[in-house]
Amino acid sequence: MIAQSNGLDKGGKFRNIPRGVWALGFVSLFMDISSEMVHSLLPVFFVSVIGMSYAAVGLVEGIAQAIALGTKVFSGVLSDYLGRRKSLALAGYGLAALTKPVFALASTAGWIISARFLDRVGKGIRGAPRDALIADITPEAARGASYGLRQSLDSAGAFIGPLIALMLMALLAGDIRAVFWFAVIPAVISVLVLWFGVHEPRRHSDESKPRLQLKDVKKLGKSYWIIVLIGAALMLAGFSEAFLVLRAQQIGLRLSLIPMVFIVMNVVYTLSAYPAGLLSDRAGRPSLIIAGFIVLICADIVLALADGIWQVMLGVVLWGLYMGLTQGVLTALVADKAPAEMRGTAFGVFNLVSGIALLFASAIAGLLWDRLGPSAPFLASAILATIALSGWVLLSRRGKRI
Repeated sequence: MIAQSNGLDKGGKFRNIPRGVWALGFVSLFMDISSEMVHSLLPVFFVSVIGMSYAAVGLVEGIAQAIALGTKVFSGVLSDYLGRRKSLALAGYGLAALTKPVFALASTAGWIISARFLDRVGKGIRGAPRDALIADITPEAARGASYGLRQSLDSAGAFIGPLIALMLMALLAGDIRAVFWFAVIPAVISVLVLWFGVHEPRRHSDESKPRLQLKDVKKLGKSYWIIVLIGAALMLAGFSEAFLVLRAQQIGLRLSLIPMVFIVMNVVYTLSAYPAGLLSDRAGRPSLIIAGFIVLICADIVLALADGIWQVMLGVVLWGLYMGLTQGVLTALVADKAPAEMRGTAFGVFNLVSGIALLFASAIAGLLWDRLGPSAPFLASAILATIALSGWVLLSRRGKRI
């Protein structure tokens, strides 16, 4: 009922997507714009303004990601226990918004590091409850489209933010602190949209608290854990997008044009995530994941064999398409397989395992690059993706469909 009244006209392709999902998409968009305005300049700020070493910057970033990973499971379980998603999502987005003025005001390494850590805590708190809330308010038939829409808006922020930062740096004569102050504006808009634009289903207010226990993890079922393994395999094969930048730089892309790598990747990601989610509602989710694996393998081969910048950029385009085909669809698969009362826990565990896999993959990719050359991590990724894809096809043939 909600979906029908909140969508477009009956013939519109967005007809089954509730207003709350649109609102959550714009929440992600504005917060990502704000965060990327800061994060795109933060390494330079750490080194040139605060005076930190490159090793210290790497350590801070590693700890920050670990904090975000650990917080995700906690917030997901808590949202299931309390039966409330919006309040936790609001706390996470609100905490991230509060850190933005600190980045602008910080004059010592301690303040800037604290702000970075708190920003990651906010990211960890909001992720699982937000994803579970989307499942709570969305009809099952439109679940893939809803997650795809949110992912598209989120990835749009990932390239709009750096573009705004670049323009402001030019207009403000390279004043990084001033750019950080401008980043406060979209962060505040994000929190306000969540506060006024998202309404949690009434049942979360009326139901008594579920008494979750450790043994309840068994309720997640084998299909859910297969999705977790597939997500981990994709992260192991995909590693960090930072290696796309390194490959472009190694091939000869000018330093001033390096941001174009992330911009191109995220434009493709943005344009493909919603159509992929919509198609997964109609053609089935596994087919989109299979397509994503195939595209990733193609991207890896192109990047491994590239001897010019245009080949690298083709690989970047394929990488963005792989992300668009898989990330929102995987999220929808988690929502499909997790019991309604454990969706927060399911998303928290899924994000934790995927994040750990990504950290390991990035470390291994760096080692392969140092020892065997720039083509090695991409060839290893192609091999791993092929093995994972073969395993999924084999499971399907044996009747163990996801």
